[in-house]
Amino acid sequence: MWARRAACALPFAHRSLLSSSNILTIAPLISFRRMASTLPRLPIFEAVKKHDPNSTAVVHSLSGRCFTYGELMNDVAAARDRLVKKANGRSTQGERIAFLVENGYDYVVTLLSILGSHAIAVPLSPTFPAHELRYILDQSESLMLLSSKKFQDKADEVLKEGLETQPINYKSEKIMTGKKDDTVRLEDLKSQQGGMMLYTSGTTSRPKGVLLPESVLTAQSLSLLKAWSYTPSDRLLHVLPLHHIHGTVNALLTPLFAGSTIEFIFPFNTQAVWERLASPYLPDSSKSKEKITFFTVVPTIYSRLLQSHTSLSPELQAATKKAFAPENMRVNISGSAALPTPVKAAWKVLSDGNVLLERYGMTEVGMALSCGLAFEDRVDVSVGWPLPSVEARLVDTETNQVIKEGEELDAEGRERHGEIQLRGPTVFKEYWRNPEATASEFTDDADGKGRWFKTGDVAVRRVVEGVGKSGQEWAKGPMWFILGRKSADIIKTGGEKVSALEIEREMLSLPQVEECAVVGLQSEAWGQKVAAVVMLSEAGKTAGKGGKAWGPMDMRRALKEQLANYKIPQEMKVVESIPRNAMGKINKKLLMKELWGDQ
Repeated sequence: MWARRAACALPFAHRSLLSSSNILTIAPLISFRRMASTLPRLPIFEAVKKHDPNSTAVVHSLSGRCFTYGELMNDVAAARDRLVKKANGRSTQGERIAFLVENGYDYVVTLLSILGSHAIAVPLSPTFPAHELRYILDQSESLMLLSSKKFQDKADEVLKEGLETQPINYKSEKIMTGKKDDTVRLEDLKSQQGGMMLYTSGTTSRPKGVLLPESVLTAQSLSLLKAWSYTPSDRLLHVLPLHHIHGTVNALLTPLFAGSTIEFIFPFNTQAVWERLASPYLPDSSKSKEKITFFTVVPTIYSRLLQSHTSLSPELQAATKKAFAPENMRVNISGSAALPTPVKAAWKVLSDGNVLLERYGMTEVGMALSCGLAFEDRVDVSVGWPLPSVEARLVDTETNQVIKEGEELDAEGRERHGEIQLRGPTVFKEYWRNPEATASEFTDDADGKGRWFKTGDVAVRRVVEGVGKSGQEWAKGPMWFILGRKSADIIKTGGEKVSALEIEREMLSLPQVEECAVVGLQSEAWGQKVAAVVMLSEAGKTAGKGGKAWGPMDMRRALKEQLANYKIPQEMKVVESIPRNAMGKINKKLLMKELWGDQ
């Protein structure tokens, strides 16, 4: 234990007292520490309290600063008490508390302190412009905007003008920790109104606040804990934004439930990530860090890592291959957007056989489907099976009938496409202050066991031979395959239903294509026609006839052997870049409008 702590910097309290930015006085801190600290008996605090208080909970990767579970418990209790006092006498129960805090220990303490005050945490992205943050503050009717020192100027700008509401401007004090032992006492619950609210990307309308009560966050975390077998021995490298479900539940709350270590590198930087992963496997062991065993990111990050790997020194290339080898990296996961087959194949080669695990989820439901832990259960293009505690069904997009197991083909032997519908304890409660949207996205069922959430995503189920090797009860039966969004990725052309994601996977396997997006354009003759937006690779820029850039006819010839004729794009537009959001997703409706005008 001492050897492990030796690599860490001094306890944060000692460092803070040396800093001119520390605005807390020493005497009140000592006085406060003598008082009995309490937190509500929420499952997350029960879990954290049971972990070894001297084990490492959070690491700031670049500086090496480490924070234990005992320190975390004490700091959350102290931060909760300060937060409640800043409410100016108002109860925080059920109130929305928005916050702008950088990724790392301060973020973890802030989030947990809000949950500890029975409030609803509203994490904000510091990259959003002020007007978007004002919209979230107004729509959520936040009681408070809490900001760290780093983002105080941003918070002041947001609160300066244009707000209908008047959130309290809480500039958080520097978090100070000095105790490794856990002196916090858990008290009986006084409220169950706490939770988190994340905002949708707003691709079709203004962003909606997705209310995730604390019980839903717990259910989502425990489902993943069981499915992906997080343990105290796991060390997760966290490079994701923290205003999305992927970064907050999969990569933060769930490892805290398990007693794992979370190591933060943010913002994402390929060189920094490669160097950190390589550290335990480089010859100079005196500077090495503990190995990373858990990595979960979006497909674009895997693509960027692959593209940059050949530029590393031979020593770093060898070390990073060891870092991701199956015997060292327990699980590497891809999600939040479709994983191109070439990326998955290239990653398997780079990692000496470690297969990326694909899963499916969304803001409203957390993670819903996942492939299993055994490599045989990580089938290309599949997202596996419904996760523990998740009830899932397919509803035929043509007949609106539930597709039962064994009924996946129609009378003519064609696969039946169905909308994914979900229910269970992991599903969100409501869209905040938007009862119409909430009502429209749920449907009741005749069995009386509760309403189903209509995801808007379309899938098929297929029986796959040789799977079910993970030894997990949930990971068996027909596997699920996502075809895309009902509104944007399912193209109806000439009476046939086409998956845009299937075409994109085939196009990305071509050496001439760097990135692409497939969309459906209105057509009098076909109803819709398939079109492609393409960003050419370096090879593609001279791959056409006479050394010209690769064009539509070249594309059609290249796809002739891979796709049925009606699936091959009839139009193609070449662009310099295809915009994606922080989670690697493309707004296809906006892309279509920019390139083809209003459809």
